[in-house]
Amino acid sequence: MAEVATSARPDQLLVVIDPAARRADGESVRIAKDVLGAGAASTKVCLPQDAEEFARALRRRGSRRPVVVGDDRALLRAVTLLHRQRELAGCALSVVPVGPALGLARSLGLPTGAVAAARAVLDGAVRRMDLLVDDSDGVVLGGVGIPPVAGHADAETGLHAAARPWLRTAQSLVRTLAPSRPVRVAAGPGAARPSRLRVEVDGVTLVDLGQPVDAVSVVPGAGGLAEVEVRPAAVGAQASPLRAAGRTVTVSGAHFRYRADAVVSGPVGTRTWVVREAAWGLTLPE
Repeated sequence: MAEVATSARPDQLLVVIDPAARRADGESVRIAKDVLGAGAASTKVCLPQDAEEFARALRRRGSRRPVVVGDDRALLRAVTLLHRQRELAGCALSVVPVGPALGLARSLGLPTGAVAAARAVLDGAVRRMDLLVDDSDGVVLGGVGIPPVAGHADAETGLHAAARPWLRTAQSLVRTLAPSRPVRVAAGPGAARPSRLRVEVDGVTLVDLGQPVDAVSVVPGAGGLAEVEVRPAAVGAQASPLRAAGRTVTVSGAHFRYRADAVVSGPVGTRTWVVREAAWGLTLPE
């Protein structure tokens, strides 16, 4: 994942506290507010009650640096809003992770303790990272998995910060989206079955409809390229994964569902993801 670090100044902050964070852990929210209030020159706190008020607060931030207090869903909501307002290039986000789903936050390198996360907002550096944007104007920070992992309500399970979190975010997330090797299990009511999909990377077909596949993953890699892995359905012996990298990835064929970060979408007949290099900024510990 592309990384460009710049300093983050603890000057004027707009602290937007997601309602789910207040319900999940009011004590961590209070601690974060206290630390941010003591360390910044000026702090304005917003307590939106719903997604509309959340969006309004971000739009009216003025010159203040936005700080989102919330979980992965709040982070995704903020990045999506700034992307659709075409303001990601000039606005870096700061996040204090609080709430039930923090796997994406951890994989990005954000501290999940209230004090450490608030100190990172005040003392950290902004790193610009790659983003996947799909043909419905949806954004992906960590990765796409087809099919979605059955039985998981969010992308948190199994995520961990790797030794080089800024560059390895995508690979960390992929491990939650697809097993390390094909696993053959008896088909049940909720079991994922092999799909017939065409996967194209920069216009070149990686796998076509004639080859059933168990899983497809797409993650923003390094240098403005997406890393694509296709796991063909194994018959007898294990089939080797197919891998490629490119700026544009299109998946089409039978209607399919997919997981983008913490959100399951679909069914769709085709979806295209394009890499936007260094498209968004996040304040991370030095």
